Amino acid sequence: MQQQEIHNFLEKYFTANSCEMLENDKGYMTVQLTVDLDKELMNRPFYWHYLEKTGGVPNPMKLTFITNKQYAPEDIKGEVIHFGSPRLHQIFASTKNLAGYIRLYQNNQFPTQTPLIPWIGLNMKISYQCDRKRDVFHSIGLHLINGRMVEDFHDRLLKLPLNTKIPDYAYTLSPLIKPKSGVSRIQSFLTTRVEQEDHTWAEQARKRWQKDLELLHHFYEDEEEESDSFKTEKAALQDQYEPKVNIEIVNGGLFYLTENAL
Repeated sequence: MQQQEIHNFLEKYFTANSCEMLENDKGYMTVQLTVDLDKELMNRPFYWHYLEKTGGVPNPMKLTFITNKQYAPEDIKGEVIHFGSPRLHQIFASTKNLAGYIRLYQNNQFPTQTPLIPWIGLNMKISYQCDRKRDVFHSIGLHLINGRMVEDFHDRLLKLPLNTKIPDYAYTLSPLIKPKSGVSRIQSFLTTRVEQEDHTWAEQARKRWQKDLELLHHFYEDEEEESDSFKTEKAALQDQYEPKVNIEIVNGGLFYLTENAL
């Protein structure tokens, strides 16, 4: 992750969480945290507990991040942030915590009353597990009126102007497909895709499992009956080698888009 990518990520993170960008220049930024984000990031539970008890006026902190020392002013004081920094990984964790679900509207300058069509979008992770592991990410969007499904949905959304507030001269159409049903459709789509894939990896894992199981039986061949240690090691081999496929929803949301947006 390059420093400019980190800068762009932080900008989107704080803007999406309603923080005011006091300064945002090449190499650094200063943000005014909201109350919620101060509680999320700054680890001041006693301050907020005292404030809530006394009814005081909240004073969330300001933060300055230096994303590139080469371009930031020499006299700027702030927190240097890079890919390995604990603060960035804290924000990554916060992103997952805060962004489980979102609602966004296409934010064009509409000259006349324009309908916005509801889509549900899910970012999903498929984990293929045995004694090895592989994760594959999918982003799927489902049109909640006609049922059309679109892949690479997240990448397509990045090309659109989106906002948390519905723009002027726009109105939303009611979905014919309920969001819960939409989630089920997307999950079924990915499940079917996994079932149709080449499962050589699972067959090879079972062969490795069988080979180690034969060695285990050979090691314990002098035992008159299965001992507790044999059963424990046998169960450990099963846990290690048995092929599994898990489909997990990472995050998602409702997106209201114009008819020809995608």
